[in-house]
Amino acid sequence: MQQIINFIIRNKTFLLFLLLFSVSIVFTIQSHSYHKSKFINSANFLTGGIYNTFNNFSSYLNLKSQNQLLAEENNRLKSLLFNSETALDSVFIDSVSFGKIYKFTSANIIKNSYSLTDNVLLINKGANDSIKEDFGVITSKGILGITGSTSKNYANVISILNTTSQISAQLKKTNHYGSLTWNGDSPNIVQLLDVEKIAPVLVGDTIVTSGRSSIFPKNINIGIVQDFELDAAENFYEINVRLFNDMTNLEHVYVIENKDVKEIINLLNSN
Repeated sequence: MQQIINFIIRNKTFLLFLLLFSVSIVFTIQSHSYHKSKFINSANFLTGGIYNTFNNFSSYLNLKSQNQLLAEENNRLKSLLFNSETALDSVFIDSVSFGKIYKFTSANIIKNSYSLTDNVLLINKGANDSIKEDFGVITSKGILGITGSTSKNYANVISILNTTSQISAQLKKTNHYGSLTWNGDSPNIVQLLDVEKIAPVLVGDTIVTSGRSSIFPKNINIGIVQDFELDAAENFYEINVRLFNDMTNLEHVYVIENKDVKEIINLLNSN
């Protein structure tokens, strides 16, 4: 302990300089959007490389279970291909254009988060792969979240297990919809709020995306109704939804780009 104290006394000027320099950098980043953006992109680049290395090792150890998930996904896609009336226009090595509106790009999760109140994930695709902010992210089983900041090769994903997340969702059997949120409790359960009490809700009903935004197409799976009750005013249902995704065990994802999003936003802003 005495040696540590002596070291601090001998180098107090230099240590004070480092402290003040660090504080000045923090204030600069927080007060200037350009510097803040550069810092976030640099952080994504550095942490992305580290997490990617660990992810490659853990993926090797988890090959059997992931191969099973991929086999299930291939079966689902084959079923869609041979039974859907919507044709696939073209197939690429790393992405699929479905119809004329949505482009799907495959990616891997290299950092998963599900135990915090505001969970953010990291994927190994970024600006170099045309990934931008506000793209939908799904798995073969259901929705996962929405992209946030990006760097050249990586992107953050704001998980549906994030208390700031709000996604439009509905009962699959009707057009009654509400806002999908998370109360921060269980990583397996999210909440669907503001569903009108006239909606015919039953335990076991499937919840899907409503298509009432430019981010997610309609009818992407989310989960099933676990239980529900009316709110305090008894006008709307508060529904607990058990997710199809196991949010603690994720790897392969698909990033969704709506190629008509600029046209939609311009039209909405013109009113």
